[in-house]
Amino acid sequence: MADRLKGKIAIISGGATGMGGASSLLFAAEGAAAGVIDRNKEAGEAVVAQITKAGGKAAFAAADVSDEVQVNAAVASITSALGPANVLFNHAGTIIIKPFLDMTLSEWEWLMGINVRSMFLMTKAVLPGMLAMGAGSIVCTSSISAIAATPLETAYNTSKGACHMFARSIAVEFRDRGIRCNAVCPGFVKTPHGLREVAELTKLGVDASDAALAVQQGRLCEPEEVARAALFLASDEASFINGAHLFVDNCFTAV
Repeated sequence: MADRLKGKIAIISGGATGMGGASSLLFAAEGAAAGVIDRNKEAGEAVVAQITKAGGKAAFAAADVSDEVQVNAAVASITSALGPANVLFNHAGTIIIKPFLDMTLSEWEWLMGINVRSMFLMTKAVLPGMLAMGAGSIVCTSSISAIAATPLETAYNTSKGACHMFARSIAVEFRDRGIRCNAVCPGFVKTPHGLREVAELTKLGVDASDAALAVQQGRLCEPEEVARAALFLASDEASFINGAHLFVDNCFTAV
């Protein structure tokens, strides 16, 4: 199927690499003008170049999405280049893996800034334009970690619990004004982020071996598989899906 986002303008935070990069490419391939926001300028510009070379329309803005001034400037830049967004994929995120008692307050606040404050800032910057149009779809990246705690990831687990409820809360508050908001919740994914997580957990004594992952979710998820789930939630095919959590985990949380 093609053109599932035809005529849409989509902003993807953390849209340069991994699941975010896969989503930027897929959204554009499905007809959206893609606004990529990421702190990785080189990778972000490369994704935009790939989209435009394939005949799509895209723009890049560099930003630390935990910073309000940078977020507002980036959204303004994308809006100027492409028009007001009617799709927002709040994907940007990171992880810290370490014993809880070894974690510093600055580390905790840094991770919450990237994983949670970014969703607040991005949504606050984009939502007024959606409300003016009377329609919009927001997708947030949560995780299996929102409901299934992984050892040594207390800050990350907590942040994803917040992302889980943020998506539901926005949906409830703005449903009657034409806004949908849902969360996509991946398991372990074959991205630099996901492979680093597996390596660090293993180093610290948590069994994240291929054998353990095979029991939990069969195999590592491909980033494109998460992108396709986000595409569905962003598209009009999901017109009556609002406030939902779509797990992309091959039964990890069902067992």
